Amino acid sequence: MREKPLLTIIVPCYNEEEVLAETMKQLGTILQDMKEKMMIQEASDLLFVDDGSKDRTWEIIEAASEQQPHINGVKLSRNFGHQNALLAGMKTAEGRADCIISIDSDLQDDVNVIPDFVEKYREGYEVVYGIRDERKTDTRFKRSSAHLFYSMMGKFGIHLIPDHADYRLLGSMALQEMNLFPENNIFLRGIVPLIGFKSEKVYYHRKERFAGESKYPLKKMLAFAADGLTSFSVAPIRLVTGLGGLMFVIAIIIGIYTFVQHLSGTAETGWSSLMLSIWVIGGVQMVSLGVVGEYIGRIYSEVKHRPRFIVEKDSYDAR
Repeated sequence: MREKPLLTIIVPCYNEEEVLAETMKQLGTILQDMKEKMMIQEASDLLFVDDGSKDRTWEIIEAASEQQPHINGVKLSRNFGHQNALLAGMKTAEGRADCIISIDSDLQDDVNVIPDFVEKYREGYEVVYGIRDERKTDTRFKRSSAHLFYSMMGKFGIHLIPDHADYRLLGSMALQEMNLFPENNIFLRGIVPLIGFKSEKVYYHRKERFAGESKYPLKKMLAFAADGLTSFSVAPIRLVTGLGGLMFVIAIIIGIYTFVQHLSGTAETGWSSLMLSIWVIGGVQMVSLGVVGEYIGRIYSEVKHRPRFIVEKDSYDAR
């Protein structure tokens, strides 16, 4: 068994003023309970990362950090996105915490299994995944689309942990390696399994959102899926290449058929077949250009090496 660790629980926040007080209360209770049971060190804390919120989120975090020593906060200069907010928290905790747990602020992930994460870490596991054992709180569409997403990613050769979001524990070794990944188009659910190390799973029931609205509507979910696919696989480009080859074969067959019809004297100019060919080939070309363009866009954003996040305020420094 490892010694009791110094734990930092990282909570990314974006416009969460309605739920933040309850989140602090529940996580604070769990943290204090683990301290009393000698599971974690007394200096263990909560780190709230404000991802450029437009409401009172940062004011709440800042006030709480001044009144409660176990609460700290990092304010990003603008909205950099959920994944980058998580990275900002990880970078802040690196070198200080023995392990971190990342959890969303909406309280859908069961905070009561956090001690189970810590126990797994003390048993020697460097990565612990939180797995939803059911998705009853999700709509039928969201459940179906999630299963389709994991199935599709698996067929493209991308290793993901099914029904795992961003509720996980990383030990200091895993955290250090995690922060070495330089890409801007970050997809943590795909990167964490690449790190390796000894891993385990903790299962929990997913709850309804405590308050506020989801920050992941359908548009963002689709963009998130595209990020995951293009960040880890060139299979779509290979699919386009295969589709182009198929169209070339079909073109040869049609050419031979047309030539035979011409020799037999039965060839007629067909408006329907001509229009169909134009639309089919044109559609394939546009889709192919779109897929290739998506990858070129990713390359464009990567080669500029712009920072993934910018920290405006840090309560650790203030103390």
